[in-house]
Amino acid sequence: MGGQTMVRRKDIDGSESVPCFYGKELRWKREAAGLTLQQLVEGSFYGLSHLSEVERGERRMPRELAEHVDRVLKTDGFFARRCEDVRKAKRGGHASYFERVLEAEKRAESIEEWGPTVVPGLLQTEAYARAVSRAAHPTEPQEKTDTRVYARLARAQLFDADPMKPEYWAILHESLLRLPITSPQAMAEQLEHIAALARQHRITPQILPWNCGAHPLMAGMVTVLDFPDAPPLLYTESSYSGDTIDDPAVVKQYRKAYDRLRAAAMPPEASLTVIEEAAKDYRNGKQQL
Repeated sequence: MGGQTMVRRKDIDGSESVPCFYGKELRWKREAAGLTLQQLVEGSFYGLSHLSEVERGERRMPRELAEHVDRVLKTDGFFARRCEDVRKAKRGGHASYFERVLEAEKRAESIEEWGPTVVPGLLQTEAYARAVSRAAHPTEPQEKTDTRVYARLARAQLFDADPMKPEYWAILHESLLRLPITSPQAMAEQLEHIAALARQHRITPQILPWNCGAHPLMAGMVTVLDFPDAPPLLYTESSYSGDTIDDPAVVKQYRKAYDRLRAAAMPPEASLTVIEEAAKDYRNGKQQL
């Protein structure tokens, strides 16, 4: 072909997820224009790694970056118009207020969670997640519940990746072990799942004793995310809403409270024993109430 290099479309499959389709389309148009990632991102406020993650379908394209890409590639607003589609698709079965955390936890160096009334989503089994979702949305169609549940379970793939990232710490109130929200067998499976992750050194669970008295963070659940290249992020949630907080002073206050809560909880090894014993009780029909 006279020494010319033909750019081949990289097997773009319309049946793939929207973010993957979007990313492959971006890569094809970039390579068709003969540009490297660095050349395409030049002149924007974003880095090469951010654009690379967009191409792999792992990260959302901010509208400003999409508009920059459209200008450079002369794509007549193609990527800017589809930003919203990608944003919705990446959220999947998650609430809109959880979107920022959903993306952030994939880049986090450490995640610290406090579960006062429910097992944190990253640790939930299917039966437990289904019970929580159905209690919160009792009249929704089964298909929508399934979407919520599978979206939540998909987040746990985080633990299948690099074994050193993220470092995950969970403090759970002892009542979560003693007050079943599913069948005894399902509760046993939920607790065994937590114990297995701990035994594999993927998580560090601590149990806050039911009789510990007044303690920090009694108002509700808290998640603190730390990153290697960005300030920490805080997330709090209630039944039908959630807030992300990045104000340094507020994050610092919550972190101090979390550290005090950690000091009030049982040590990790003793906590693991309590979790495994509670699972065994559910298996044997001897759960303590």
